[in-house]
Order: sequence, then structure tokens, then C-alpha cells
Amino acid sequence: MTEALMELGALIEVKRPDCVLNWEVAYGELNVTATLNSLPGFIEFLKADRACRFSTLVDITAVDYPEREARFDVVYHLLSMYQNHRIRVKVAAREDEMVASVTGVHPSANWFEREVFDMFGIVFTGHPDLRRILTDYGFRGHPLRKDFPTTGYTEVRYDEAQKRVVYEPVKLVQEYRQFDFLSPWEGAEYILPGDEKKDAAK
Repeated sequence: MTEALMELGALIEVKRPDCVLNWEVAYGELNVTATLNSLPGFIEFLKADRACRFSTLVDITAVDYPEREARFDVVYHLLSMYQNHRIRVKVAAREDEMVASVTGVHPSANWFEREVFDMFGIVFTGHPDLRRILTDYGFRGHPLRKDFPTTGYTEVRYDEAQKRVVYEPVKLVQEYRQFDFLSPWEGAEYILPGDEKKDAAK
């Protein structure tokens, strides 16, 4: 399998040198780093070329590297059921850059791209309906960015008096815990089997 993927990686680099920055085989998958501007054409090539035939788009995701100038890696996972090969295509994008949608090549990219937009804030040009898919309307921020606070900015609850859902700033109340040491859960005094050996060894 690894040898076949090595041959495929070399073939793709020869056929599309304008798109491929580098490639490697790792963990049974071919990993290709491609140029951002050539993305839709490269994905279409991977689907149509008879040596590739990556006809199934499995997933699109992203990785956030806040310290890099090209902050995001947008990652495409594709499967060739004809060749039984998998490929991972990565493109780097700055925070202010837009990524071309591949919905014209793989219609299934629609919701994947919406999820990446929602979670990371990456904008896909040419997308037919780019809006949030997992978070609520009016949600602020993008939860999978490294600089997004783990608590979020607001909390949601149902207000019985107002008979509606209300949004409030996050309030983290840290109260002292009162331990009940007589509780069998918090202050067990029995000796577990094997503990008696500890005292016998002294």
C-alpha cells in the first residue's frame, strides 16, 4: 500500500506541479500540501484523473495556528473507492484570506464548509449558502479558534418569568466546597484489600 501511495504522490506532483508544494505518505495516507489559489482545480483533477479517482469527499476541517502568518490549514480528506486509497490535501490560509468553495466539484462539501466557517471563521467564496450550522443565530466568535475562551462569551438559559431563552454574560462563581468526611464517598475509613501489606512491610 505504501509503495502504491508513493507512486501516486510522485505521479500527482509530475502532473500538477503548479498545485503541489510537497507531499508525503504517513499512517497509510497520502498527504499533499497544495497552493490555495489552485484548490478547486486540484480537487477536480483528483476526482477526474484515472490514476486518482478520488470520487468521495469524506470531510473538510481546519487547524488553527495563531502564531503563523498563514494562520489556518484547511484540510480535505478524500477517498478513492476504485483504488482503495485515501488522500489528505492541506492548504494554508491567512486570517484575512478567503478559500474557494469546492461545492461545484463535490456537492457534499456544502455542510462541511459551513461547519468550518462556523467553527473557525474561514470564508468560502462561491459557496451557495454560507451561514452558521452548529451555533445559534447571533453567536459571537468561532469556538475552535485557539483564542476563543473555553467558557465562551455568553451563557443561555430559559427564563421562566420572561417565558423565553435569554443570553447573559458568562458568570463563573467559585464557591468553597464543604466536604463531608463521614460520607462513604468522600471519607472512607475501611481498608481496601491489599492495603494491609503497606503497614506490614515497615
